[in-house]
Amino acid sequence: MRIDVLTLFPDSFKPFEESIISRAKKKGVLEINIINIRDFTKDKHKKCDDTPFGGGAGMLMSVQPVYDAVKSVLTKNSKVIFPSPSGKIFNHKIAKEYAQEEHLIFICGHYEGIDQRLIELFNAEEVSIGDYVLTGGELPTMVIIDSLSRFVDGVLSEQSLQEESFSNGLLEYPQYTRPQIFEGLKVPEVLLSGNHQEIAKWRKHQALEKTKKVRPDLIKGDKVED
Repeated sequence: MRIDVLTLFPDSFKPFEESIISRAKKKGVLEINIINIRDFTKDKHKKCDDTPFGGGAGMLMSVQPVYDAVKSVLTKNSKVIFPSPSGKIFNHKIAKEYAQEEHLIFICGHYEGIDQRLIELFNAEEVSIGDYVLTGGELPTMVIIDSLSRFVDGVLSEQSLQEESFSNGLLEYPQYTRPQIFEGLKVPEVLLSGNHQEIAKWRKHQALEKTKKVRPDLIKGDKVED
């Protein structure tokens, strides 16, 4: 899978040189290119912002450098994504859908965002990681890429995907490791029993109870049975 990220701040994406995504890149499972929008500006001072029509606080990213940056990587199979507080809320389902795409292009907004015409020209999909505002699109882009990459073949094992939160409509059950007793707290006896049927039953029950307590909105009517 190929992902092109257009940003004014390329160094923001150094975390992609670590851990799971870094290994996926080295294996050739993921190709992630970080592209500096400033390289496409025609302003001699590398200026990439301007005042918005109609006035108001803040500046807007200039149309020309963003447009040329997108055009430099755009193909007939590209899907353009613009992380924005006004977009649809990103979730597990959307992550899986994005993972099926051949090529993704992310436009990282900054200042007050980007010109609406860029969204229309590239049919960009606006997506939000939550009902709050950040200083730029770099962090949301990293969150979305990190999440969708888990569903790209070869990045994680199939078992890891099946047992994590949201995979079956529930939050993940509690996990424990050695030692068996820590600060007076014990590992549940069933996990030490070796009885895989009982362990599976316990985990399902715990996942359901945790979801009811923390995210009751995920449980609709009798959709999930204990």
